[in-house]
Amino acid sequence: MTEEKVILVNENDEQIGLMPKMEAHEKGLLHRAFSVFVFNDKNELMLQQRALDKYHSPGLWTNTCCSHQREGETNIEAGKRRLQEEMGFSVDLNDTISFIYKAPFDNGLTEHEFDHILIGNYNDEPALNPNEAASWKWMTLEAVEEDMQSHPEKYTEWFKIIFDKYYQSIQI
Repeated sequence: MTEEKVILVNENDEQIGLMPKMEAHEKGLLHRAFSVFVFNDKNELMLQQRALDKYHSPGLWTNTCCSHQREGETNIEAGKRRLQEEMGFSVDLNDTISFIYKAPFDNGLTEHEFDHILIGNYNDEPALNPNEAASWKWMTLEAVEEDMQSHPEKYTEWFKIIFDKYYQSIQI
């Protein structure tokens, strides 16, 4: 299997190249990504606990799923693909806002992403891929915000950034 590549972009989200995922994270180069937020009819967000053997942020709670687009793939296509791969279901997604963030990790890797926020609706249980997700739960945004203030160490860096700066954009 060939190593997954990420799409390197400039600050206008224009593709400027491709690079193996680990190399881009080692060099902290800006690349395209997406974060999926799935809500149920009670307006609760499905959170994912990252698998315990992930190369960064293992065991931390985060949005429903996130990953990187493949070359030639739209944000929506990528979000649906990865939602199926990680959580075992697919839903219609809406592409809302995008933003750039940079988050260094203790292992020497850096996430520097042009992140697209995708929103969907689902009311059933996921079928988790154990290589990607250790657990899941529904929480209201208010409960997430309270817990994040009390226990920020339990959440991924990008999820905290999205919650802090783009809270209004992730509400259904």
